Amino acid sequence: MTTTISGPGQPAFWTRKEILIAGLALVGITAHLVLRFATNVTGPARIAPLLATLVIGGAPLVFDLLRDLIRGKFGSDLLAGISIITALVLGEYLAGAIVVLMLSGGTALESYAVRSASSVLEALARRMPTVAHRSGDLQADIPLEEVAIGDMLIVLPHEACPVDGTVVEGHGVMDESYLTGEPYLMSKTPGSAVLSGAINGENALTIRADRVAGDSRYARIMQVMQQSSQQRPQIRRLGDQLGAWYTPLAVAIGLIAYAVSGSPERFLAVMVVATPCPLLIGIPVAIIGSISLAARCGIIVRDPAALERLDTCTTAIFDKTGTLTYGHPRLIEVVTGAGFQRDDVLTMAAGLERYSRHPLAAAVVDAAQEAGLSIPNATQISEPPGAGLTGVIAGRRVQLTSRKLVSARSEAIAATIPPQGGGMECVVLIEDRFAALLRFRDEPRREGKQFIRHLGPRHGIRKIMLVSGDRESEVAWIAERVGIPEVAFSQSPEQKLAITRHETTLAPTVFVGDGINDAPALLAATVGVAFGQNSDVTSEAAGAIILDSSLERFDELLAISERMRKIALQSAVGGMAASVGGMVLAATGLLSPVAGAVTQEVIDVIAVLNALRTAFPPGDLVDFGKSAGAGVGRPRAE
Repeated sequence: MTTTISGPGQPAFWTRKEILIAGLALVGITAHLVLRFATNVTGPARIAPLLATLVIGGAPLVFDLLRDLIRGKFGSDLLAGISIITALVLGEYLAGAIVVLMLSGGTALESYAVRSASSVLEALARRMPTVAHRSGDLQADIPLEEVAIGDMLIVLPHEACPVDGTVVEGHGVMDESYLTGEPYLMSKTPGSAVLSGAINGENALTIRADRVAGDSRYARIMQVMQQSSQQRPQIRRLGDQLGAWYTPLAVAIGLIAYAVSGSPERFLAVMVVATPCPLLIGIPVAIIGSISLAARCGIIVRDPAALERLDTCTTAIFDKTGTLTYGHPRLIEVVTGAGFQRDDVLTMAAGLERYSRHPLAAAVVDAAQEAGLSIPNATQISEPPGAGLTGVIAGRRVQLTSRKLVSARSEAIAATIPPQGGGMECVVLIEDRFAALLRFRDEPRREGKQFIRHLGPRHGIRKIMLVSGDRESEVAWIAERVGIPEVAFSQSPEQKLAITRHETTLAPTVFVGDGINDAPALLAATVGVAFGQNSDVTSEAAGAIILDSSLERFDELLAISERMRKIALQSAVGGMAASVGGMVLAATGLLSPVAGAVTQEVIDVIAVLNALRTAFPPGDLVDFGKSAGAGVGRPRAE
């Protein structure tokens, strides 16, 4: 079964084949009942609606089942095909039509659940403009798909930015919270990067397109959400495994009933009541409901299989920055160079950092604001990857860079920089002179220690590791604060990958990280969980993405996974057990084919209603958030 998610103007839900067949079956059954009980119509005319349902609606379903059987796909829904054919042969048209309705209606219900759970994707699609405003000599509105790299575009006030690009003219702000999870506005000036989907502020900006629409950050987020609904997770395959023994059992009971009684109607009654819709519908609905609940809590489940595997993980590996720490370092010290004043240097550094997404940028701006300094606007900025941030403020060239880059550039300037201390640092150069050394510290999350203690008793995590690329002193300090005994520091991406692979061979492992250097480990772990949406690479590698970078949200994800597995198995196994009881009644002649079909429909409804519980958070979804005062277990405002 392939689910299609469409944007506005593309109502895939109402055009799917299964939806049309379910509608036809419902109309056919209703028409037959009206003709039978409300009119005097007799003979072939009375059963014509049922025949139409079986021929027009049942034939495509049976064809699909036979095609899967030829390909070696022996699924539990094969029973439905046998029931339809048997009903047609025996003239039990009403029972056959009900089976058509059950099979197609179950697929339709799953499709509807997928579409409902994809409301975040629909909201993303609605926010994107369909045209871009090209500037210059060829100024015109052009379709978004015609935007080419290098095109100059105008982003109007309060409009969504159409593509990823760079500001070439204008000053303003953009709201990027929907994309990054960061709840603040980003200042923009010539040289600033802009993201597709970000909402422009009061001033029009001219940007240069750096990516086509299909390669933009926004498009990638939409692709992640769409892939989430289309992938087939491991627990769904469990349904096929259960069906592998359930189907032969049902056929055997039916054949025995026929052999003992000599009545083909009993065989049909067994087949009808055995139709394993709880297996076909209950598990997918539980999965989709859990994805929907996660989305309401600010968690994008990129790979639905992560929900099934997460509950099996007994080893947790954490990156440090942005996961166990806030990822928002604070400026704790400013060591100025000869001839420079602290406030002057901090003012100029903040004037540049207000345009940057670097993890240390917000700390510099916050420190300047807390000191009551007036932050100036930069007239020009440049931030090549890995080369620091350079700009012009008040006619002076200011550069924020690292000690390593300064040393590689000029040993004379490097010699004027104070010795390295604890924490992170940043070098400020003004007109190619050492102006100041900025030192930072990233505090552990307030709830970190309590959360680490909570993982074992609540979620069965037996081994917890902290693996980071930072220096030993920083990693050891954080590990001691949160209570993690096993650490690895100064780890390259390759070393993180090797550790994760080794641990995963020993036990199912969940890796939690937020940086590009975490991507290989996220892919290698049994389940990869990314914090934030700051890296396309990290998000692509992770099975789930926690948008607001919170340990409480990660705890919710663990609880949602555990609850989904329990409810899915309840619906599937419980529904099948009830069906087996119905088969016994049908085999002994206590249930006719029509009564068996109705009985199975009741079982289906109960199984589906139980599975739908995954979409609604119970009051006690998790207990960690309550003790931390975070109110976990309740979805955030949508």
